[in-house]
Amino acid sequence: MKSIYFSLLLLFLPKFAISQISENDKLILLDSTHMVTTSNEYTFYRIIKDYNLNKDNYTILEYYKSGVLQMEGTSKNKEGFSKEGELTYYYENGKKKSITNYITGRVSGKDIEWYDNGAKKLEGEYIQDENKRTAQHKINQFWDVNGVQKVSDGNGIFADQGENETTKGAIKNGFKDGLWEGTFKKSNSSYQETYQDGKIISGISTDKNGETYTYTEVEIAPNPKNGIMDFYKFIGKNYRTPEKQGLKGKVYITFVVDKEGKIVEPKILRDLGYGTGEEAIRVVTAYTDFIPGVQRGQKVRCTYSLPISIQSAR
Repeated sequence: MKSIYFSLLLLFLPKFAISQISENDKLILLDSTHMVTTSNEYTFYRIIKDYNLNKDNYTILEYYKSGVLQMEGTSKNKEGFSKEGELTYYYENGKKKSITNYITGRVSGKDIEWYDNGAKKLEGEYIQDENKRTAQHKINQFWDVNGVQKVSDGNGIFADQGENETTKGAIKNGFKDGLWEGTFKKSNSSYQETYQDGKIISGISTDKNGETYTYTEVEIAPNPKNGIMDFYKFIGKNYRTPEKQGLKGKVYITFVVDKEGKIVEPKILRDLGYGTGEEAIRVVTAYTDFIPGVQRGQKVRCTYSLPISIQSAR
């Protein structure tokens, strides 16, 4: 059945994409947010080279639906969740979009960006905050779309109008400082934030209905009410490993924590057979004590990816 399903997936891909896949590679179809999806809905597709081999690092290639390369880099795991080293991103016209460095799946170090006409846009770096497990973006150089340098050696005015977000504010010693303003076109929302030495002091956002929200953190990730270890302990205690001799490995699933803190839309990314993926979904969706994520004071849906290590008792 799996070989038939794989063949059907290939029918939906551009013909030249099929030649990119060897027998040791894996194809994953992705939606507009780069989450796993079905063949009828995909916007991008990912090819994991040498997926069937055991390696320290795996080459990950992502393509637009048209077959144009969108990203290339490496990951420490087979599913592409633990990006490592420099990853290069491209516009659909083939021009380079950015080069970003990762360490164990987190942005850290060099960041270079270009406009879609090939002109350089930004030189910066991500600096990790190990206590919060977040990264602060330092901007060293910035040029506007006309090639005029607006931030030089970490000082100046940053003003960018992207596909969805417009943002403007001062950069001092590489970091946000003073008043910053931004708008989001798709959600018809806006925000104003005050920074000092790159750290947010306060912010206020306005949604499409004109309702306002105040905050002192731009993003707060979803979290179990009793801490992440409580979530892990629940899974370890309630996961029922199939009684299959020698069964050992990892199951990968994704799920969404919605605005009410409920776990919804679980998907199996990789399982070991024998119902291991379905059991992962059962035990994860049975957990009900999440605090929803918050972005600029507003509750938001957030996607999680979760590996579960299993080993049969015999």
